[in-house]
Amino acid sequence: MRRRATGTAHRRSLSALATLAAAGVLLTGCTAAGKAGEADAASGKGAKDQTVDVGLVYSRTGLLAAYGKQYRDGFMAGLDYATKGTGKVAGHRIEVTEQDDAGDPGKAVAAAKNLIGKGFKVLAGTTDSGVALQMAPLAAQNKVLYVSGPAATDAVTGINAYTFRSGRQSYQDILTAGAMLGGAKGKKVTVLAQDSTFGQANVAAVKAVLGGQGAKVGSVLAPPSATDLTPFARQVKAAGPDLVFVAWAGSTAPALWTALDQQGVPSASKVVTGLAGTASYPVFGAAGSKVSFLAHYFPGAGGGNAVEKAMLDSVAKAGGTPDLFTPDGFTAAQMIVHAVEEGSATDPAAMAKALEGWSFDGVKGKEQIRAEDHALLQPMFVAKLTGKGATAKPELVTTEPMDKVAPPAKPAAG
Repeated sequence: MRRRATGTAHRRSLSALATLAAAGVLLTGCTAAGKAGEADAASGKGAKDQTVDVGLVYSRTGLLAAYGKQYRDGFMAGLDYATKGTGKVAGHRIEVTEQDDAGDPGKAVAAAKNLIGKGFKVLAGTTDSGVALQMAPLAAQNKVLYVSGPAATDAVTGINAYTFRSGRQSYQDILTAGAMLGGAKGKKVTVLAQDSTFGQANVAAVKAVLGGQGAKVGSVLAPPSATDLTPFARQVKAAGPDLVFVAWAGSTAPALWTALDQQGVPSASKVVTGLAGTASYPVFGAAGSKVSFLAHYFPGAGGGNAVEKAMLDSVAKAGGTPDLFTPDGFTAAQMIVHAVEEGSATDPAAMAKALEGWSFDGVKGKEQIRAEDHALLQPMFVAKLTGKGATAKPELVTTEPMDKVAPPAKPAAG
């Protein structure tokens, strides 16, 4: 595969097509690429030996750079896998151009405008939900394929006919937590979070999902500035919940888990939280072995299936370290290659049609793109941590099948 660099944009021959849109602006092209698109639309999948340009917009820098690298490493490994190392699909060579959004929606939109203006028809990427929600409308406005990355906001699902996702969504996280209850009806759930937009959103989501299944959902919210978290741990224990759903972010996380452990909360109730990346494992301290983790992914969660093994080997060979969001990039590459191979090299509508309803073997196991709203149905995992500090590592407890943690269908907008 060829790889070229121009300024901050890096190109690499691969197999897929990507292009997104410009905020509120329809970009039209009278370039040779535009004319090729018209010819391809008329001839179905189009002639061979066309170049498929894919725009990879992700956080190379900024607060989410570590997650962005995981995604990018997975994407490149996925393209190698899906094209069997040829860098081509259906006779079309893939060129990937990388753009840094730095976690900033404005930068992402600017990058998308630039790529669309150059004739790109497919875009992929973005770790941040705020970025994805700015990118998705551009896909519909400019009729280009957009495969969102790790962004977990439920709002991406069903947002329009041109937007897909290669990662999980929040609804799947919460359904996994509910599965740990053995049925939510009649159970008492307490959400422990910071009194912030993030925390309140988690409270609302748990009420909508588990409350909708018959659970009684309450919350304990701490000011984001609080450093003494013992009073909040006591409130949680006093509430006597069957399940404590912890949604916490920031530097006070170690203090929170220490307080919960000291107050005996993990012994009195089932405590559930999301398993983040490898760097977060030491944060839980002594409480780590007493907490149940809902997990999108960790290396080995897929049971060593052939696709997972291919991803792990490829990323390691390239000098990377597989982690939480590596599969999201790998899956995006699988999707794009399939869209070109079974849909079109230049017609995003045909690409989208090819993806709808597609079932495939992924890193996590069997996965499916639901036709009516483009939700990515996938297994979710329950894990536990063994060891402490630098020796902490996750172990698989159970795998929740994709149909058990499927979000409700939400027919796509236009």
